Amino acid sequence: MRFLRAVAVVLATGLACSTAAFAQQAAAGASMQSLDLWPGQPPGDNRARGPERIGQTGTGVGAVSNVSRPRIEIYRPQHPNGTAVLLVGGGGYFRIGIGHEVMPTAQWLAAIGVTSVVLYYRLPADGWKPVAPFQDAQRAMRVLRAHAGEYGIDPKHIGVVGFSAGGNLAGITATRFADTFYAPVDAADQQSSRPDFAGLIYPVISLKSPYDTTRSFRELSVQSDAVQAYSVELHVTHDTPPTFLAQAQDDPIANIGNSLVMFDALRKQSVPSELHVFENGGHGWGLGTPGTLVAAWPRLFADWMRSHGWLPSNGEPAVVAPIKAKPAKRALPEGDD
Repeated sequence: MRFLRAVAVVLATGLACSTAAFAQQAAAGASMQSLDLWPGQPPGDNRARGPERIGQTGTGVGAVSNVSRPRIEIYRPQHPNGTAVLLVGGGGYFRIGIGHEVMPTAQWLAAIGVTSVVLYYRLPADGWKPVAPFQDAQRAMRVLRAHAGEYGIDPKHIGVVGFSAGGNLAGITATRFADTFYAPVDAADQQSSRPDFAGLIYPVISLKSPYDTTRSFRELSVQSDAVQAYSVELHVTHDTPPTFLAQAQDDPIANIGNSLVMFDALRKQSVPSELHVFENGGHGWGLGTPGTLVAAWPRLFADWMRSHGWLPSNGEPAVVAPIKAKPAKRALPEGDD
């Protein structure tokens, strides 16, 4: 898998490279195109200064921050099946887990024919307003639909998968698609921003007590109504897209109650949903270390997608490529969700 090996090279060598160089190496052997989300400056004051940063140490290796050019990177598999997934890395809204969460998942999805779309979104920790990431995610869904024909994507088969804080961002994208996070800027904004399905992996769902202990809460709570605005479970309706949830019972960062309150809200609104609670696994496991309980989620997710028609019903199991993922973490510094 040249795509994944290129990611490993970048992360292992700790090169001080630009975001563009990182993406180029990570996408080796894959067809990739980058699209800016906004035709000019993104909404709000431009607070981020200087180049994007890529983490080189500790749990932040491969994580991106200081994003001032929000964009999507579209990775087309050799044999696309028409389904696309917007991938949203976590990081407590102060960085984005591109290296250990998003890229391995993108490589796996490409292996089963899904077009992977990586979201680079603005971060409140860099000085942007808390609404900025939600503007970028909503715009990303619309831009992707507007360009679906160019990439062989079925506009009715576009989902979103978010990890940790990215699960919060993906969840709000899936529940508040009818709300206006920004004024329309061009024809793409005539497209629906509603994902057709959502995967929320060890997600931050609620900002309400007792779940207000995360870095996500600290970054978003600068906005006075953040608890109401960005607690995903409060916005679930009958029109919320089908949702898949996976989390470990012993998650030390995002309490398992996050997934439980979300599943309960989905059930009450009769939204098709599936919840997997693993006995152990901690937080931040990305695709999952082979042999661990949490490494089962990609297969379960693919089978769930197939049951809804977003993957071909060919009778073959969703094979997960052997990937050396980072070990699950019992705790992460700075509340890295």
